[in-house]
Amino acid sequence: MNRPSDHVVQVKKIASFEPREQSMNIQNNHPVTNGSNELDYMSPENMTSKEYYLDSNAHFAVHEESLKDEIRTKTFRNAIINNRHLFKDKVVLDIGCGVGIFSLFAAKAGAKMVIAVEKSNVIEYAKRIIRANRYDKVIHIIKGRIEDIQLPEGIDKVDIIIAEWMGYCLFYDSIIQSVIYARDKFLNLHHHEKLLIEIHVYFVRLQQEHMFKPDGLIFPDRATMYMVGIEDRDYKEDKVEWWSTVYGYNMSCLKNYVMREPLVDNVDKRQICTDHFPLKTFDLKTMTVNDINIVTKFRLRALRNDYIHAFVTYFLVEFTACPQRTVINTAPGAGYTHWKHTVFYFPDYITIQQDEQLEGDFSCKVNLENTKKLDFAIDFQFNGKLSNLQSQNRYFMKG
Repeated sequence: MNRPSDHVVQVKKIASFEPREQSMNIQNNHPVTNGSNELDYMSPENMTSKEYYLDSNAHFAVHEESLKDEIRTKTFRNAIINNRHLFKDKVVLDIGCGVGIFSLFAAKAGAKMVIAVEKSNVIEYAKRIIRANRYDKVIHIIKGRIEDIQLPEGIDKVDIIIAEWMGYCLFYDSIIQSVIYARDKFLNLHHHEKLLIEIHVYFVRLQQEHMFKPDGLIFPDRATMYMVGIEDRDYKEDKVEWWSTVYGYNMSCLKNYVMREPLVDNVDKRQICTDHFPLKTFDLKTMTVNDINIVTKFRLRALRNDYIHAFVTYFLVEFTACPQRTVINTAPGAGYTHWKHTVFYFPDYITIQQDEQLEGDFSCKVNLENTKKLDFAIDFQFNGKLSNLQSQNRYFMKG
């Protein structure tokens, strides 16, 4: 990696990009709908590519990747199995249960009943897995969206909610709004705690002073999104600058479109050249859907003389109900997770020296009707000894 030279060269740069998306005229002769009766009652092994297009989570390979993510799966297992005193004789709700691994953990931890809810046809596999492990007397499976289902007869409330609600960049394809819905409708909370959900500041103060302990628990229940700056010249040249000349033809018009889509990939911790800035913390015990979006300022301090080509976001989630600190850390260098890291390239680069600071504004807006649609804005300015840069950038994730 080339380091900035010590001589002073003042460079003024202004860079931004916000290309317009081109609309495509598509005849809607074959409307696609999800949740048809035929698909709802189809077993996964009988599904074709057409059905898997409508219900991609029904394929076992999707769940294989998550299960093989040892940081994710073992942390959930430890949070549940190592805290049997929290689960013994409790009613547990597993939202988006997939093949049922968290439900199995909860049943093993002594839960009186586990209600496993899954809208995908993968639930047919979950039924067989649960029966094969002889937990079908404890685990009750319900197919459907959490917003549409009813709890088993005689059950009005649950004691614990388990949900892997996190997605890429925390919110891509997330089910956080479903967890909030289930918390408000099904979680067994003190009456005065429900009132405190409406007054967040007071609730946080009471928690800090240990004035009461809520009955209902959420696993996990707290998340923080972080940002760092990285040096990434080689990959940026391969991913973005490559389009400048393709087999002798100028395709540089595509570079801005390439940069508009954040890259989900693993980042080497050695590329990090700034400190880690916490963008926002989310408390699932108190937040509402109105708290999901992020609009905040950030400040990054350089750890060494280097170049900054991109920003990276990652998250850390906590199981605060556990007596021993239990977290899933997706930071670069913390170990592989299937969430990886989200990389935001910008058109130019920054030449920065140790302890210099870069300041800006970050926003992430989540489409609650379809959490596979996220819009980002990262605007920043840098006035350093070796370079200056003002940059306004718009990004999107969609699937």
